Amino acid sequence: MKQMLASASLALLLVACAGTPPPANWKMNAVSLLEHAQQRWLEGDSQSAELALDKMRADIAQSGRIDLLARAELAACASRVASLDFAPCAAYAPLAVDAGLSEQAYARFLSGDWVGLDAKSLPPHYARLIVANNDADANQAAREIKDPLPRLIGAGLLLQGGRADPATQAIAVDTASERGWRRPLLAWLEVRRKGALDAGEVDAAAQLQRRIDLILHQAKTNKP
Repeated sequence: MKQMLASASLALLLVACAGTPPPANWKMNAVSLLEHAQQRWLEGDSQSAELALDKMRADIAQSGRIDLLARAELAACASRVASLDFAPCAAYAPLAVDAGLSEQAYARFLSGDWVGLDAKSLPPHYARLIVANNDADANQAAREIKDPLPRLIGAGLLLQGGRADPATQAIAVDTASERGWRRPLLAWLEVRRKGALDAGEVDAAAQLQRRIDLILHQAKTNKP
């Protein structure tokens, strides 16, 4: 699980080169807390996610590194995009003036503003997605992203732009299901259910609704 989340957190927050001193405790703590927050959010535990983010912010604040905090806030917002929550990244906004060029590019990417965006300024797994010449190529690029979380982020951004095809939506459902990420799974199942209804596929829509009901029932049962 850490391996999967590292692509959206460690790569944005911590760079440790061989032969250099080990990262300071605040960096390691911040990375761990960010990973924990992402995981809890994807699993549907908003309260635990927010607590971890608050602790992460406190750790980064010790360094006075606004640029690193901007990176971390974007990573947290990326998890929301994977769950089809396209609200502006409010926590990043006041930090944007001190963010680096790569963070500014990533913020544009997450907001769906891709016109003129340099793919080289983004994490490598989004390169093919950004330069795709048509929707078919963009969907294939999103589906072929190896890491689960970036795959969901790419698919989510295509959906936001009205470009995600049924195959991409299906891959998003399978990805969230395989990882047990309840929040994005529910969001993507609902997208698929509405699509089935629009297409007159009543049986398929009913089966998707049963999956949704199972997840919601289990989540309610597990509440303390």
